[in-house]
Amino acid sequence: MKKSKFTSLEKYWILYDVGNSAFIMLVSTIIPIYFNGLAESANISEVDYLAYWGYAVSFSTLIVAVIGPIIGTISDTKGYRKPIFTLFMMIGVICCAGLSLATTWIVFLAVFVVAKVGYSASLIFYDSMLYDITTPDRMDEVSSQGYAWGYIGSCIPFIISLVFVLFYELIGISLSMAMMIAFFITAAWWFLVTIPLLKNYEQKYYIEPKKHPIKESFQRFGSSIKEIRQHKKILLFLVAFFFYIDGVYTIIEMATAYGSALGLDTQGLLLALLVTQIVAFPFAILFGKLSKKYDTASLIKFCIVAYTGIALFAIQLDQQWEFWFLAICVGMFQGAVQALSRSYFAKIIPPEKTGEFFGIFDICGKGASFIGTALMGLFAQLTGSVNSGIFILVIMFIIGFYFFSKAAKEE
Repeated sequence: MKKSKFTSLEKYWILYDVGNSAFIMLVSTIIPIYFNGLAESANISEVDYLAYWGYAVSFSTLIVAVIGPIIGTISDTKGYRKPIFTLFMMIGVICCAGLSLATTWIVFLAVFVVAKVGYSASLIFYDSMLYDITTPDRMDEVSSQGYAWGYIGSCIPFIISLVFVLFYELIGISLSMAMMIAFFITAAWWFLVTIPLLKNYEQKYYIEPKKHPIKESFQRFGSSIKEIRQHKKILLFLVAFFFYIDGVYTIIEMATAYGSALGLDTQGLLLALLVTQIVAFPFAILFGKLSKKYDTASLIKFCIVAYTGIALFAIQLDQQWEFWFLAICVGMFQGAVQALSRSYFAKIIPPEKTGEFFGIFDICGKGASFIGTALMGLFAQLTGSVNSGIFILVIMFIIGFYFFSKAAKEE
């Protein structure tokens, strides 16, 4: 990043993506495989393993979907956003490290759910900071840079962790010790790169504090729901986002579990998903640059179409090279659709209400993946086929494209 291009605050904001992405990288790669080992030792079948993992992810996102709008609304009050952000970030960091203490599959899932809630909830406040740290004309590019550097930056602790996990026997330690080291490395990385943002961020857009801020927040949230219903563009976008981002997050969170359940080589899966991160870096930046020349809505629609094709291809996946091909394709569009959706939404909402609106945005985002992951697990159990659960994602992308096209036409 050129110093003349990004302000210090923009860089500090981008750094948080570098930190939290290390955790989600672990969630997308090593953690499901480690959980698979815990499940196997408890004589749990591959189909049930995939289902339980999907249910855990769904439960964590459901919790955030319920609490997100309220805590987001509270964070709009002057002086509240930074401390609430810090609280949930630390919950995620501490529980990430705490995963190393879980020795049974059910305890491991419980700690994982709390860590995932901390991570997901922190992003509500992180996303709503976008208006405070930059200007509307720079949002597309800054948002894209966040995802881009998050992808490439997360590779650093991941590669270090991967060395311990893959070569623990050569190093002379147990697998559980290797995983403990991986969890601690990730937690420390997440916390340390967040410090500059914590020290320098100041809330610019806010609601003046009232006598009863929490009660007032509930009232403002009710008013925001009515306001969204009156603004057709915001409403249509949120409906569209609910469906298409559901597919995106489900693919991110279930990729390794899916490949592992199909019996694909563990090392191959991890390396393929590392390639996804590396590919995502330049493509996220590329789409940020393209947003200056092309309409953001057109770029988002292009990404949705690409993801529909990815989901269709994944239905028949049963070989290692196909997973590699899929990983590269996902990397090309993953950061773009997330970053552009975030900045697109930020530009169509009131700046002083970013917390409460991004709380609702989170319901339609990470909260939406509750449906995808749950249905994917359910379909796998009902049919006895791991592949069949993917088809539901194709339907999600088609519905999302339809409603986004309608939203883009609204003034």
